[in-house]
Amino acid sequence: MTKTLVPAKPASPFSTPRALLFSCLLLAAGSLAHAESPAPYPGTQTVPSRHSFDKLLQRLERTIGDNKMGLVAQASASKGAATRGVNIPGNTVLMVFRNDYAVRMLEASVPAGIEAPLRLYVTENKDGTASVTYRTPSATFAPYGSGKLDALARELDPIFAKIVSDATGK
Repeated sequence: MTKTLVPAKPASPFSTPRALLFSCLLLAAGSLAHAESPAPYPGTQTVPSRHSFDKLLQRLERTIGDNKMGLVAQASASKGAATRGVNIPGNTVLMVFRNDYAVRMLEASVPAGIEAPLRLYVTENKDGTASVTYRTPSATFAPYGSGKLDALARELDPIFAKIVSDATGK
C-alpha cells in the first residue's frame, strides 16, 4: 500500500497578528500615497480662476503668445477619453518654452533638458471653473546646481507668473 502525501496548505499571510497588522499598515500607506496632495514638489503653484475650463485654455494660449513664449505642445487626458466615449473632468497640459531659452538652458546643463518644455496643467473644478497648476522655473531647475541655470530660471519665473496671472484674471 502506498501512502500519498498531500502538501501542507500554505499559511495565510494573515495567519499571525503581526502579519495582519503589517498588512493593514501597508494598505493604509498605499491609500495615503494615492491621496491628493496640493503641492507634491517645491515651487508648485495652483491658481484658481473664475473662468470655465475651455475659456481658461483659450486665455492661456493667448497669454503665452502675448508674453513672447511658445506653446510647444499640449496633451489632454479628457480629450483622449472623450474619443473613447468616456467623460472625465477637463484637464490639459500645456508645454511652454522658447528656443533661445532652450539653447541657454542646455549650455548651462544638458541634463536639465529633460525639464523642457515647462508645463502648465489646467484642470476643471467641480464648480465649473478651472485652475492652473505649475512649478516655478526656479524650483524646476534648482536641483541641477548651475548658477547659469538659476539665473535663467529667475528670468522665467516672472514670465510664467504673468502668463498665469493674465489668463486667470479678469
